[in-house]
Amino acid sequence: MRRLLNTLYVTTPDSYLARDGENIIIRMDEEILFRVPVHNIEAIVYFGYPGASPSLLGLCAERGVTVSFMNLYGKFLARIEGPQTGNVLLRRKQYRLADEENDLPLLAKYFVAAKIMNCRAVLQRGRRDHPERVGEDIDRSISLMANSAKKVYESKSLNDIRGLEGESAQKYFSEIDHLILEQKDDFFMNGRSRRPPMDRFNTLLSFFYTLLVHECRSALESVGLDPSVGYLHRDRPGRPSLALDLMEELRPYLADRMVLSLINRKQISQGDFTVKENGAVYVTSDARKTLLTAWQKRKQEEIIHPYLEEKIPIGLLPYTQALLLARFLRGDLDGYPAFIWK
Repeated sequence: MRRLLNTLYVTTPDSYLARDGENIIIRMDEEILFRVPVHNIEAIVYFGYPGASPSLLGLCAERGVTVSFMNLYGKFLARIEGPQTGNVLLRRKQYRLADEENDLPLLAKYFVAAKIMNCRAVLQRGRRDHPERVGEDIDRSISLMANSAKKVYESKSLNDIRGLEGESAQKYFSEIDHLILEQKDDFFMNGRSRRPPMDRFNTLLSFFYTLLVHECRSALESVGLDPSVGYLHRDRPGRPSLALDLMEELRPYLADRMVLSLINRKQISQGDFTVKENGAVYVTSDARKTLLTAWQKRKQEEIIHPYLEEKIPIGLLPYTQALLLARFLRGDLDGYPAFIWK
């Protein structure tokens, strides 16, 4: 099993990434703020503009440490990585199956059905844990989503699958507002908005989805798959389609629950956001540190994987699912065991 190394998130304004021998350093002017050996890091996510030294980028490329650059609001800008490795036969099988998916959308079924079931589980958990505050109104949506997941498995086309996904997402996001139990005046969900997010809840979702797609992309590359060629999300230049596919089944459990927990535990508040003239809402620099700390802490928690029946850190879920997907594509498994939260 892959070792869970650290992702280094750099959020300090005006900081500069540099190299000192085999160490990654974060520097501001002439002062060194942080130092870590490169072998302790698997990825760097950098929020800001000052940049990184070519020497450091070369070291990271040699050691397989990916470096992703975001703007101050968490929008993806660029990614730097070393030479691609992996099993060429595995990737050729991936490409062939992607061409066949229009006629037999097999993997798309797994991704979408698991997503719907995990969204349903989020609603069920909220209903069960807070029966006095989360009323019976959401029970109908919970039931309908189970029926939609069943229909996904019976679907014959990608258009049908996408239609069922869209219907379920609408039900889910219309009900998730009931699970916001604290700070109701400041946090609410009136539907999904993005590019840019127009309320605080959507801003938090977009922030964690950005982190999760980074994890999924790295996971797919680590097992030799091409993150750009997907099955549900079709090919588009610059889009990590397979990473977006893999993220679908994971985001209700990893991201949506994280957002609800941060709000209901009052670890994040109204003052942690800024609103632009066009109505776009973004998290502040200090709030990003809070969110990233919570994300890293969450990744260290352990669960029993429903298919492997082994205890693993939550942070290894993307890598575990990527490995299972590779085994399915190689023919070692009869089906892809998508992650379904129980």
